[in-house]
Amino acid sequence: MKIKTSSARKLQLLLIVIISFLGTIIFQAQSTDEIDDNDPRYERPTKESRTVFIPPRPIGQPMVVTVNDFDNFDVGVDYYEQYGSSNPLNPLWIFFGANAVTSPQNARGTTNGGLTWYLNNPSYPGGTCCDPWATHTGNGVLIYASGVSGQYIYRSTNNGINWSAPILSVSGNDRNHVTAEYTGNGPYANYVYAAMTPGNFARSTDAGLTWTTTFTPTNSLPGCYIAVGPSGAVDGGCVIYVTNTGSDAGNRIYNFYRSTNGGANFSLMSSQSGWAGYVGYHTGSRHTINNVRTAPHPKVAMDNSNGPYRGRLYFVNASNNPAGNGNKPDIWLRYSTDQGATWSAGVMVNDNPNPTQSDQWFPEIFCERTTGKLYIHWYDDRANPSTFQTAIYATYTTDGGQTFAPNQQVTNTTFTFPNPPCSPNCYRGDYTTMTANNPRVGFSIWGDHRNGTALNMGAYFPDFAMRVSSTALNMNGISDSAFVYVSVPAVKLYTDTALFSAVVTNPPGVGSIALSFLNKTSNTAQSILTSYPDSLRLKIKVTGGVTSGAYTVKVYGNGPNGTPVHERTITLNVTLTGISNNTNVVESFGLMQNYPNPFNPNTIIKFRIKESGFVTLKIYDMLGKEVAVLVNENLKPGSYDREFDASGLSSGIYFYKITAGDFTDTKKMILTK
Repeated sequence: MKIKTSSARKLQLLLIVIISFLGTIIFQAQSTDEIDDNDPRYERPTKESRTVFIPPRPIGQPMVVTVNDFDNFDVGVDYYEQYGSSNPLNPLWIFFGANAVTSPQNARGTTNGGLTWYLNNPSYPGGTCCDPWATHTGNGVLIYASGVSGQYIYRSTNNGINWSAPILSVSGNDRNHVTAEYTGNGPYANYVYAAMTPGNFARSTDAGLTWTTTFTPTNSLPGCYIAVGPSGAVDGGCVIYVTNTGSDAGNRIYNFYRSTNGGANFSLMSSQSGWAGYVGYHTGSRHTINNVRTAPHPKVAMDNSNGPYRGRLYFVNASNNPAGNGNKPDIWLRYSTDQGATWSAGVMVNDNPNPTQSDQWFPEIFCERTTGKLYIHWYDDRANPSTFQTAIYATYTTDGGQTFAPNQQVTNTTFTFPNPPCSPNCYRGDYTTMTANNPRVGFSIWGDHRNGTALNMGAYFPDFAMRVSSTALNMNGISDSAFVYVSVPAVKLYTDTALFSAVVTNPPGVGSIALSFLNKTSNTAQSILTSYPDSLRLKIKVTGGVTSGAYTVKVYGNGPNGTPVHERTITLNVTLTGISNNTNVVESFGLMQNYPNPFNPNTIIKFRIKESGFVTLKIYDMLGKEVAVLVNENLKPGSYDREFDASGLSSGIYFYKITAGDFTDTKKMILTK
């Protein structure tokens, strides 16, 4: 009888194990179609959201969208939810993952600062889906994580060109997170931390190769988050783990746990309620903006620098102002100087004139590790709240969260949110990304609706605009030269230098095409701009009988350590017969009216030279005082143009005068500011 009872118990236990295993398999393979859109415990892609997906573009296809001389980088049409990281050893290496339809996720990287992107997915385990995250160790190892039924880690030392086999880091379901220590040396140099709903926390001490679960608090709602910082004088080791509990209906509770030994154990520092409240409308257990769900996840970051705010902990979220269901949300920042025990009052980050009349939501945060510069970006419909005309806005603080730089629109256009429209509680992603490994600039990636697809876009912030005065030139392959103005007509809080370079991507087999940068008004060599707006000239010289054909000149503008990076293209149409456009045989001297006119602050002045000789083109004010010299050199016969930058002058009437041998002419132009 005892034997039978024991056998029955063993059989019962075996059945329980089998049922549990099958349940896990079913859960992991569960289609996103089966997820209840109104259940706040789940934040997964839905069937409806797939209708705006189109297949990814070919690997390496460059897509830079330029509007008013500012670039947004089209990093691929994948799906929603983007999270990325930039390599601390090379600012041009940026990586991000996004949800996908034809694969569990899409992993995209760039090694040239965003000019081109490649798609290279690791080998995802069966049943893996959704919620990509990324981070870098201080030594440059890329850690890519994803999964809604357990988090899997993929490692790469070359920005996702090659991947390790998947490694299960932490168990759980739905929302996960991962981050690494920023220090490249010391006792915590290779520590990586992972967490997942319902609160499981794990750490790796060998850069993601092996994992141990060390902490299991309660996290009833999706959206746990990790920040790392210094532990006193020691770089690294302080881990802040935020869990998301309470009620989804306007009363979420954020619990701040701290570890001072690299995640070995934790203590509760504080529990904060009333910070999140409502984000837009709360309908069917979801917070929504124009029917799109907005997840009030806790976002935290720590200052790892050696500056005055070292160790400061930051928290950012969106919440209605005034509080209450159906009002408009703003972006709020709080900071703690004692690792989460006490907190400052909330400071509104968005600076629009009527904050209670527009929506701001989905904030992201990143603290640059060497300077402590804190970046924040978010969705913002201040352009037209009634039609939800939306853009990504960004700002930063350099004084520990007390004041913020003026908000800047990072997207170079606005778009209707969502586009196309959708029914209540629909899915358009639950987060975006902000990253920085450059002491001066950050990089944003977001879901963009301008084309009515699941487009992922990126941009630098702060940033500078870039313009070339000509994108195509006809040149004589025997001997010819031309000038193209390269300018920075505007900036978005950018104050560093801009270094310009150029290359012929398909150089000729016969003859040569020489490129050099000169001052905008003289023949002095110059390739760097230090104040804005300003410009310089690219001289293109063709000699030696260059073979007829089209040649491509790429012009690059870079920040001091490589980023931001921008590119413009000039096509040279070279022929061995006739004379090029810029050296046409002309029958008479001539000075044309500037264009545009009136202007602010730049205009183009064109003129013709009949005979070789010394030419001057000078600008005078109303009193006859010389204010600028555009030409002061010997020129061959031909047609020319010069750009006049009047950014340092006041509004008014000015005159420009040309002198070429016995020929002189003067014309009037109007500067309006």
